[in-house]
Amino acid sequence: MKQASRPDALAGLRVVDFTIVMSGPMCTRLLADAGADVIKIEPPDGDVVRQRPPLRGGVSTYYASMNCGKRSIVLDLQSDAGKRLARELALAADVVVENFRPGVMKRLGLDYETLARGNPRLVYASISGFGQTGPRAQAPAYAPVIHAASGYELAYTEYQRGSSRPSNNGIFIADVLGASHAFGAIQLALYEREKSGSGQYIDVSLMDSVLSMLIYEMQAAQFPPERPRQVYEPVQANDGFVMVAAVTQKNLDVLFDVIGHPEAKTDPRFATVADKEANWSALLALIEGWTRQRSGAECEAVLMKAGVPCSRYRSVAEAMADPQVAERGGLARLGSGDDSFLVANAPFRLSATPTAARPCVAGLGEHGAEVLHEVLGLSDRQIAELQADGVVGR
Repeated sequence: MKQASRPDALAGLRVVDFTIVMSGPMCTRLLADAGADVIKIEPPDGDVVRQRPPLRGGVSTYYASMNCGKRSIVLDLQSDAGKRLARELALAADVVVENFRPGVMKRLGLDYETLARGNPRLVYASISGFGQTGPRAQAPAYAPVIHAASGYELAYTEYQRGSSRPSNNGIFIADVLGASHAFGAIQLALYEREKSGSGQYIDVSLMDSVLSMLIYEMQAAQFPPERPRQVYEPVQANDGFVMVAAVTQKNLDVLFDVIGHPEAKTDPRFATVADKEANWSALLALIEGWTRQRSGAECEAVLMKAGVPCSRYRSVAEAMADPQVAERGGLARLGSGDDSFLVANAPFRLSATPTAARPCVAGLGEHGAEVLHEVLGLSDRQIAELQADGVVGR
């Protein structure tokens, strides 16, 4: 692939970021990765994730992974002066992103309708649990609640044979999906703005984001299948588990040869897709008879060489150390010396424009004076007065 050679794709784009926790910050970090000037507006105590472990050199690496590359300004939005400054910054922006409960930004006078009157080119994205309209719009919601409400958790539980209790939850799929959809929608709106000259409002629902991921499950809910869906189950190795996904008949025939059961290629139990699904347990037992005698690494190496998709189950640390991840530049190192740490880069690569985590992790309010001077043209004296009044954090 040709190495990136042109300027940042979003260079010159100004984003005012009112987001906290995960879905909003992940969206605006993707914008910062592509070169946008993201100005994060924080309350006096900062984004709540700033204090959450893991910590490295006094910095939350959890926070840093979602907010690197942004500038930080502290504004007291409970004060009239703080709201006025936030409004002026938004009026000077190309994009505004927020992820409060519906109605909060309107009460602050920072809603799309209000801002668009002064800045008709503004692209404004709201990310919320259930969306801006409908009977559940005002319901409080974090990712685990959305996972339960969307049907995702019970659908996942149905695939765990013998399990009657939904799994514990710690990976916030809804937030990452919502962030990704918001990022994409912002690009659509910016592209359309080039033709129409006007911005528009974007309403992203975490509920809709997760529901849209349940592609087969939504169809099965409408038209219940006659037999349970085939699921991919781990098989035992002598030092852990491996996943073998012999999806096509060609894959399966090769697999039978590799594991020493060529006769299974003509076994009527596995002759058709329906037969294979009806005898899935027998098929897994056949495979596991081979994998149990070998390490996960050996199973993976032998089967992948033969063209059968397979992976041992690895820890996150092992996956991060994979040479494939390094080759693709999948991780970026932030900080320096003993206090450095890795964060994920965006999973896409552009051939001519760079996208990568920016090394800056702003301290709380670090760029307040700089932003007010640069964007709003305030003097040092005016900024000092705002700081003295507690409107702007130092």
